[in-house]
Amino acid sequence: MKKITLHLVENTATSEPETLDPTQRPQATERAVSARRRNPNRNIFAVRPDVDTLTLLSHASETLASLNVMTLDFANRLDGPQRDVALALQQLTMLTELLVNRARDNLDPNASVPAGKPPVFH
Repeated sequence: MKKITLHLVENTATSEPETLDPTQRPQATERAVSARRRNPNRNIFAVRPDVDTLTLLSHASETLASLNVMTLDFANRLDGPQRDVALALQQLTMLTELLVNRARDNLDPNASVPAGKPPVFH
């Protein structure tokens, strides 16, 4: 564990020393956050506008399935309250995956049932 030490920094505006608060964000971080708030459309990730809803839901479902496995694996490495939090995140992920899958089924109910097999409900 790193030890937080306070350093005195001379304030050039007043020439008086000031104490750094380890709970405050550095100025560079504050500037970046402020710039992001001023321009919320500045994003490095984007989804093409011509992608259909069923494809979007399919990718969301696969991503949630991966997140479900990762959070369960992570929870198994923890103990106590931290494990409980990780399991709660895993359950929320699983619930969201079920909701996305239901929305996908509602859009195209025939695509989720293989030919010749009846649907299985749990």
